[in-house]
Amino acid sequence: MTAGVLFASVCAAAFYAELGGAFEGSLDHPSIAYQGPTNDPVAALNRELLNGSVKLKFDERTGYLRSVLDALNVPVESQIVAVAKTSVQQEIISPQNPRTLYFNDSVAVGYVRGGFMELAVQDVQRGMIFYTLGRDDSDPESFSVVKGAIGATFRREYQCLNCHISYSSMGVPGMLLRSVFPAPNGIALYQAGSYVTDHRSPAVERYGGWYVTGESGPLRHMGNVLFTDANKAAVPAKGQIFSSLKTRLDTQLYLSPYSDIVALLVFDHQMHMMNLLTRVGWEARYDRFEQPSTLAARMQSAAEEFVDYLLFVDEAPLGGKIRGNSGFAEKFAAQGPKDSKGRSLRQFDLENRLMRYPCSYMIYSEAFDGLPVEAKDAIYQRLWAVLSGKLSGGKYARLSPADRETVLQILKETKKGLPKYMF
Repeated sequence: MTAGVLFASVCAAAFYAELGGAFEGSLDHPSIAYQGPTNDPVAALNRELLNGSVKLKFDERTGYLRSVLDALNVPVESQIVAVAKTSVQQEIISPQNPRTLYFNDSVAVGYVRGGFMELAVQDVQRGMIFYTLGRDDSDPESFSVVKGAIGATFRREYQCLNCHISYSSMGVPGMLLRSVFPAPNGIALYQAGSYVTDHRSPAVERYGGWYVTGESGPLRHMGNVLFTDANKAAVPAKGQIFSSLKTRLDTQLYLSPYSDIVALLVFDHQMHMMNLLTRVGWEARYDRFEQPSTLAARMQSAAEEFVDYLLFVDEAPLGGKIRGNSGFAEKFAAQGPKDSKGRSLRQFDLENRLMRYPCSYMIYSEAFDGLPVEAKDAIYQRLWAVLSGKLSGGKYARLSPADRETVLQILKETKKGLPKYMF
């Protein structure tokens, strides 16, 4: 699905076994049943469309895009813009006709003018599910979207799995955010290299193939740059940033004139977090079915990786003041939930690190709440060991006692289902 978001091909279960850290089971395994029915937000919206209780509105500029975002509660302010030809619609993507993406805690929506809409949504049981809207049934490679040509309903896309599972998505249907060196026409110059990115990635490896707006201070990144020679492609000495995209595009044709740097930073974090949620859940259910004797040990190992990412233990420092300009940061932070002192895991730092309090807001997600009990028990035990200070040396030394205590206090007041030993 997402532009700049790639997924390398897989399929055979034999390949999974070679991946080590990736899920080793099959998508058709009874404990996974990936092709089974889902209860994700897009499936729920589809049911409403089919029974007539909801209707999407068509706009001449952006088709059904705004109506879909409204229906799924995805903020326009989350818009980020990719220019690299790194998706199924690469034939029509370019720096002059880029791909816009929008997201909330469970859904990512991709749209390119003259093409169809792509959606990736996290289902509690099945993991990442892929849909399209506006793709011509008679011609799967068609990029034409015409009002009334097809029904305004979403189609689940199983063929996306040809690309949407990779070692970097840990062997589950998931998201992989990649930074590339784009040519002036948007083609990714892979011979110059590329980077898989999340919040652990240094800034110099981020945003190749993306537009970036806002203020990035001293941050050195790859955004907003096109490269004419793969042999001479190099990260700029200082990251370029635009106040808006008006100098690059006719922004009246888009929902927003921004590709907000804070939204990009959050997207970096969230995509890998979603993959972890899927993989841990799948491993727990698969081991419970196939090898229950190894379940406890597997979950302890998975919980260490999960909690390290949840608490931003290996986050790359920002090294300077970052500011967005689309309103995304304000809208995101206002969602809460907040404790009695007004503190929230959605509040930003944006100078030294992404979040003011180092614990992911994704702990409130339905995907987290829907994890098997064995997975949640192991995660909470590990989380308590870190926040209580039992684990405080080595890589955990970067978590100050004050940060640990504050995160724990916020969770006690705002997170339902915490085990009693955390109080």
